[in-house]
Amino acid sequence: MFPILVICTLLTLLVTLLPLSRQSHWVIRGLDFPRLQFTVFSAVLLVAHFIFLDTQALNSKLLILVTTSCLIWQLWWILPYTFLWPNEVKTSKDDSPDRQLSILTSNVLTPNRNVDALIKLVEKHRPDILVTLESDQWWEDKLQVLEAEMPFSIKCPLDNLYGMHVYSRLPLHDTKVCYLVEKDVPSMHASVELLTGDKVRAHFLHPAPPSPTENTESAERDAELVIVARSVADSDQPVVVTGDLNDVAWSATTRLFRKISGLLDPRVGRGVCNTFHADYPLVRWPLDHLFHSHHFTLQNIQRLPSIGSDHFPLLARLSFTPVQGVNQAGVEADESDKEWAKEISDEKNVSKYDVPKPGEISTKTNPHPYKN
Repeated sequence: MFPILVICTLLTLLVTLLPLSRQSHWVIRGLDFPRLQFTVFSAVLLVAHFIFLDTQALNSKLLILVTTSCLIWQLWWILPYTFLWPNEVKTSKDDSPDRQLSILTSNVLTPNRNVDALIKLVEKHRPDILVTLESDQWWEDKLQVLEAEMPFSIKCPLDNLYGMHVYSRLPLHDTKVCYLVEKDVPSMHASVELLTGDKVRAHFLHPAPPSPTENTESAERDAELVIVARSVADSDQPVVVTGDLNDVAWSATTRLFRKISGLLDPRVGRGVCNTFHADYPLVRWPLDHLFHSHHFTLQNIQRLPSIGSDHFPLLARLSFTPVQGVNQAGVEADESDKEWAKEISDEKNVSKYDVPKPGEISTKTNPHPYKN
């Protein structure tokens, strides 16, 4: 049994240490995803150490120390997404319908044809905005029935798994479809007008993941997240960023996005909301996200039932309550974070100035494009 426990401990140490590297290869960045599974494995391994090892022996103490350290490190990333952690976003005290903003985000999976399931969810929950990802022309045609009640839209049907659509009950202004990093991976940007007349700057994203079949590195995904983060950090407007970011909530790169942007994560202190993979309960991660500025507090956030996709839909209901939310704060960036963010954007030769600023009139100019 001792050799088996040694091998398991070394494996645990390896998957814990590799993500500390800022290497963007998909193998290393992929180890960010199963932190919850690694946490469970480390806990079980630690119990096994106490059962099968002589805890007074020096080599046993070393194995226990290594496993305990790995468990603590994994827990450091996971615990904020449990009910043991304080809420990052306050629970709303305002039930006024005019001040609400509800967004349903759904990666529909292009070959999936269960469109009726999604339409039923929209009819049941009546979100102000529906965001569909991987939606092609077939999905656009079928979702046309929603336009009677959701007359404002942005459409980009593609058959490459990166099509996007936004349908809204609320007016959309300054709408734009952009290809910020990759020529075949769009993002959508708009100013959403609430019933109060207040304008919300919204960004809808679906960057390509690091994987052996797509991008072998996470550089493209990370660059898109970073330049959007750096762009909204300059804004005093209410901001919402949502979509399938192909990154988990507890990764170093998503944490970097939160630090640089200053946006809040309503899941902190409330639970994970794992949205992928819908077919494998033991291997699920939070890939679909919604982040927002301090102008909002939270009514609720929930994972909705499957629509036949590999992703579950995600529904978030926010309240526009700038006074209540004024003291909300997320994680803060230090100089090292800012330097890392700049390195990421410089590597792909992209800039925060490439990101639209819907609803804003900016007097800022960039004399050196791609250098900020």
